[in-house]
Amino acid sequence: MSFRNFYGTAKRSLLASRRRRQYLSDDDSDEEDETCLDDMPLMYNNEVSFKMDESDSLVNRRRYGNQSRVAQIINDGWARTCGRCWERLCNRRKEYHPRNVPIGLRRSSDEKYPKNVIRNQKYSIITFIPKVLFEQFKFFLNLYFLVMALSQFIPEIRIGYLYTYWGPLGFVIFVTMCREALDDYRRYRRDKEANSQKFRKLTRDGMVPVPSSNIKVGDLIVVDKNQRVPADMIFLRTTEKTGACFIRTDQLDGETDWKLKLAVQSTQKLQTSVDILDIQAEVYAEAPQKDIHSFVGTFKRYDEPVEDSLSVENTLWSNTVVASGSALGVVIYTGAETRSVMNTSQPPSKVGLLDLEVNTLTKLLFFAVIVLSVVMLALKGFDGPWYRYLFRFILLFSYIIPISLRINLDMGKAAYSFMIQRDKAIPETIARSTTIPEELGRVSYLMSDKTGTLTQNEMIFKKLHLGTVSYTPETMDEVQSHLRTTFAQHQKETQPSQQPFLGPSMTPTRSSSGPVRRTVVTRVFEAVRALALCHNVTPVYEDSENSEAGYETEADQQIQQEVVYQASSPDEVALVTWTESVGLTLLKRDLNSMQLRTPSGSVVTYHILHIFPFTSETKRMGIIVKDEKSGEISFYMKGADVVMQTIVQYNDWLEEECGNMAREGLRTLVVAKKILTEEQYQEFDTRYHQAKMSIQDRNAKVQGVIESLERDMELLCLTGVEDKLQEGVRPTLEMLKNAGIKVWMLTGDKLETAICIAKSSKLVSRTQDIHIFGVVNGRTEAHLQLNALRKKQDNALIITGNSLQVCLKYYEHEFVELACQCPSVVVCRCSPTQKADIVKLLQNHTGKRTCSIGDGGNDVSMIQAANVGVGIVGKEGKQASLAADFSITQFSHIGRLLMVHGRNSYKRSAALSQFVMHRGLIISTMQAVFCSVFYFASIALFPGFLMIGYATAYTMYPVFSLVLDKDVSAETAMTYPELYKELVKGRSLSFKTFFLWVLISIYQGGIIIYGALWLFDEDFVHVVSITFTALILTELLMVALTIRTWHWAMVVAEVFSLALYIASLLVLRNYFDATFLRTFDFIWKVVAITSVSCIPLYILKYLRKKFSPPVYAKLT
Repeated sequence: MSFRNFYGTAKRSLLASRRRRQYLSDDDSDEEDETCLDDMPLMYNNEVSFKMDESDSLVNRRRYGNQSRVAQIINDGWARTCGRCWERLCNRRKEYHPRNVPIGLRRSSDEKYPKNVIRNQKYSIITFIPKVLFEQFKFFLNLYFLVMALSQFIPEIRIGYLYTYWGPLGFVIFVTMCREALDDYRRYRRDKEANSQKFRKLTRDGMVPVPSSNIKVGDLIVVDKNQRVPADMIFLRTTEKTGACFIRTDQLDGETDWKLKLAVQSTQKLQTSVDILDIQAEVYAEAPQKDIHSFVGTFKRYDEPVEDSLSVENTLWSNTVVASGSALGVVIYTGAETRSVMNTSQPPSKVGLLDLEVNTLTKLLFFAVIVLSVVMLALKGFDGPWYRYLFRFILLFSYIIPISLRINLDMGKAAYSFMIQRDKAIPETIARSTTIPEELGRVSYLMSDKTGTLTQNEMIFKKLHLGTVSYTPETMDEVQSHLRTTFAQHQKETQPSQQPFLGPSMTPTRSSSGPVRRTVVTRVFEAVRALALCHNVTPVYEDSENSEAGYETEADQQIQQEVVYQASSPDEVALVTWTESVGLTLLKRDLNSMQLRTPSGSVVTYHILHIFPFTSETKRMGIIVKDEKSGEISFYMKGADVVMQTIVQYNDWLEEECGNMAREGLRTLVVAKKILTEEQYQEFDTRYHQAKMSIQDRNAKVQGVIESLERDMELLCLTGVEDKLQEGVRPTLEMLKNAGIKVWMLTGDKLETAICIAKSSKLVSRTQDIHIFGVVNGRTEAHLQLNALRKKQDNALIITGNSLQVCLKYYEHEFVELACQCPSVVVCRCSPTQKADIVKLLQNHTGKRTCSIGDGGNDVSMIQAANVGVGIVGKEGKQASLAADFSITQFSHIGRLLMVHGRNSYKRSAALSQFVMHRGLIISTMQAVFCSVFYFASIALFPGFLMIGYATAYTMYPVFSLVLDKDVSAETAMTYPELYKELVKGRSLSFKTFFLWVLISIYQGGIIIYGALWLFDEDFVHVVSITFTALILTELLMVALTIRTWHWAMVVAEVFSLALYIASLLVLRNYFDATFLRTFDFIWKVVAITSVSCIPLYILKYLRKKFSPPVYAKLT
């Protein structure tokens, strides 16, 4: 045996043995898992699919090895070529690249960038008609009538005049095109106004006005106060002496708080703005991306050794508004590359369940048209050009599918939305989507956020805990007393020696033995000072003209005027407001310093060396400050207890007290401190600057440097802030539960706080047990916890986002099945993406309609994923409100939105759609009888003009007045929410009710046509007058029969339609014989036919109401 053959054989046997060992080891691990997984069927999705994939790849390899080398090359080459072509043709995406933007004397590059043009139009002059027609005829209903109308150009199958078919279709398309054209013209006007807005451009010829659409990358643009930022810019200079300005970002991220932006220090230090044109500088900007909360860039001067790091704090994104001073910036992104445009996406179009049900019934009606036409043709016989007769029959019976159905439903939806917005009981409610109001009446699951939705998002400081002592609102006067004592001691100590006051018993150099013990007075002082310094709050005064004055002026200004604190978090505002109430007031803040006024009235200044803002990833914020008098450098940090427990020194009370506060419903923050020597700070500053200047992985490197400081910090205090429940939350949740709607609370807050809010809001009743789903990290743990949950299905379920993720990974179906059986579910520590995933999960597994309600930007994904999205205009801004289908001002309004407007919208649309179908079915029944009587001739019963009048002028107003009907009053619907359970079952529009209306239509159509043939045998030339008059009267009486609660507009519509028809009898002499119409025989026989067609239905309605009344009839 050769060495090559021996090597090949040995290699194959070795691989085979490895595969066997791997297979056996997998089986062994599975057997271990199965020993404890005995109570529930398992879903070994991951393992099974892994083994099958592995075996498949081995089989493919063996087959592949038998192919010739040429065949392999040809197959691979062909696959790669096709893949590249497909990717280039169908997946063509623009690639974004970083850029260097020159400033001043630096030579500009020739790279081309998008024009700074805002374009929100859907159409252009060329694409308007094709796009609108495509959007209309992609629906089955409109496409069907288009085919019917086009067939009338063929003389052999023409039924009547062209306008008979083209008139209604053309009207529907014309109305749609006018609406689209008007909407697009409004968008064009808005775009033109924005694109033509003038801005000042800094050039060597001075300030030159330039329209927004002509702004290019590299331009130096001045944005004045209350002016929109036209493009993404780097903030170079401001008229504010602090070197910073505030901007409003509510149009970008929906948040109402002002954001502080910092000018580049190198350019802010220049004497005038014109000096920027004489420097040689360059801005490096990362490639355009969607993330509005991050930016990586550098500012470098070539005429001086200056290089600054640029972050999101140095940017002015387009569509934000400058709130203070004027800002000069260099444009880095324009047009489609700006953050606002890249984040603009069309929300997913939502289709209501009722629309889907109507579409199904429409297809059923189409099938009925085909069957009826084939039956008529079969009875006639397949002689001659039978296909021509078949098409003529299809045309004759095409009225079974009413073209007015879609336009009636759309107009009804617009009416419901108008009623919602005019409801005084839920003021300022906005229906942003007019396509799904009926969905409000079909909701089975409500997903709710906690903060700002169930609670007010108004933070009130409630508790300060120092480890051995805690302070509540009743004992805050002790805190004030301790502070006054501290600063009184300060005055005594500084008067004789004039030495700077370091605070009572300032922290000495700590030895390795542990923390230094302090008095309660000292600890209170340290805690309050930390809260007054460790934040990102800026005091804003209405009149800023005196801001350049000295300390005394600032103090006088605050005494005379009310200060407004601006911050990105209401928690921080609550803390600073509390420090002001106990005597330590934030007086002034700029980029580099902060001033506090003490209880004695003196002002203390601290220099801000570094700020580390709060992010959702770090869950903490920090600040390094330097006391102006003592020169002491302090590093303060506050954050969530989860992350701070590993940062602070060992203690035995933090975790327990955090749990206690959470059970009281308080939001907790842990505050810590660390003293830095000058050498420690300088070393940190150098490393921090190097990390900030790096372009690759900047955030990770910066965070790594910061974490080097976050060690062995001194724990100062634990704060508790209360977020009050919104007004009416408890009765609203009680109402929703009685209505059969299951409420799930999805929050990012901690477990204890979520449980407390769930109890206080009565989401979980006092008599209800709570099952807390244990922390799970693997499949075995998830299985055991699911077994435990299976035994407690009547309990409310509390689960964390991480545990939920693990359960869905292995036991998705089982978990959803068990969770849906729980009366209520709370998911805490839940990310925005998880919120949306939970909504989609319920939709896919249950098939029920879901509603999501929230108030913040983190709720947008959940709102858009639900069948109905409701946004609350709250403290976190309007982002959720703008993204939602319905916008309300407080949570309690959702009760009336669902119970009253949801009920009315669904019931009315169901009645309207079925009546419109009945209107087409009855006339098609008459047409079928007419054809059968006349030897199955494909001849139209009524002239085309009368057919158009029947569907529009004569019956349109009474039928559409059904949008004002209601079965119960709003008060009854709110008092008895149990009535809502009937709506979820969808019985108002079902196959049962549909076939009932079909039978009614067949009965009435048969009575009218056979009655006319029987009573008017001698006067058959007047059959049109006879049957059409009886048909109109029958329709008007059927509307009256359908109405449950009369409205004055309904009476007007009935009388007006009847008067209009009587007038047309006198005017349209070509269709009606006026002499014959005035005879007594015509009148009484038409009345007799109409009575026979309607009175039995009235009797049946009375008997049903008496012996089998609906649920609501027992309440009214």
